[in-house]
Amino acid sequence: MHIKKQYLVFILIVTLFYRCDRPDCVNYNAVFDNYSPDSETYKAELKDILESKANASYSYWLKDYKKLGEIEYLYFYIQGDELCAVLPLEMQHWNKIEDLKKKKGTGRFNAEFKKLEFDIISDSLQTRFVYKTFDRIID
Repeated sequence: MHIKKQYLVFILIVTLFYRCDRPDCVNYNAVFDNYSPDSETYKAELKDILESKANASYSYWLKDYKKLGEIEYLYFYIQGDELCAVLPLEMQHWNKIEDLKKKKGTGRFNAEFKKLEFDIISDSLQTRFVYKTFDRIID
């Protein structure tokens, strides 16, 4: 009986670690391979894909924090519906994630953000992805 309990605990731990990892994804878009997520070419391509597949379901994992000039960004891996890219999310406010601002993302990298919401703002000069909210974080 003791061995069965140890085996069940082992399976549970393995399952939890497997569950928390970001699944592998393969990028088939040359723009995402050849340009930085900060480049306008990359952002315009990402915008076009997101707008053309408005009903698609995507998953988001925190990748990085950067401050470029006076603007702070959280970078997310975005995956789903044949998309494998990085989303540079402009942080105009930090509602629900004030601790991430203080820690500059540390401690939450690779955490999954469920139902991440953002606005896409685009004009002839630039494309911006602006944070709105999210439902919950899974570490």
